[in-house]
Amino acid sequence: MAELVFFCGTMDSGKSTLALQTAHNHESRGRKGLIFTCNDRAGEGTISSRLGMAISAIEVTTETDFHAEVLRRVGYGERVDFLICDEAQFYSRDQVDQLATIVDSLEIDVFTFGILTDFRTLLFPGSARLIELADRVNVLQVEALCWCGERATHQARIVNGQMVVEGEQVVVGDTDQDIVAYEVLCRRHHMRQVTSRLSHDYFAADAALPFGQID
Repeated sequence: MAELVFFCGTMDSGKSTLALQTAHNHESRGRKGLIFTCNDRAGEGTISSRLGMAISAIEVTTETDFHAEVLRRVGYGERVDFLICDEAQFYSRDQVDQLATIVDSLEIDVFTFGILTDFRTLLFPGSARLIELADRVNVLQVEALCWCGERATHQARIVNGQMVVEGEQVVVGDTDQDIVAYEVLCRRHHMRQVTSRLSHDYFAADAALPFGQID
């Protein structure tokens, strides 16, 4: 039977790499699929991994109706055996419902990949709905690491060098006024708002003091 599967993890845990590998594995066995993404770091219509791999994909917008798109393609005689859906945290709850309908009514496998929580430690709507509906939720085993060496569990948003905990849920890259970046942290350092830059500055200042002692 077809399945709706959600692969989740933090940034740097290999989600997009796994999405690319999954697409390759199915295509190498003669299966035909559709590949979707949303707000990828490499730009519109692309799935890219931090290892340097990239493929073309269909960009998901607020207007995307997955079920209607698959029905349209099947109606024109196109074969669709599976869907790869990267950056699924950015999908709406309705769009995740559409993916579940594709699995149940059309018997097409859907593999989704995404981050669970945002920079405020709140679940993304798409991820929350996938947890509610998916046949399987797989937490990726490749562990991203905080600057301290502990397992990273949270995403931090850095604006102009400073960690922020308020703002719009989705800010993908640089804006006109601000330089926006992201960093993964362990829970302890996320809650204390200690980024790698702040840690570096602290250690550098402390080392400059005679008989400096770091707690």
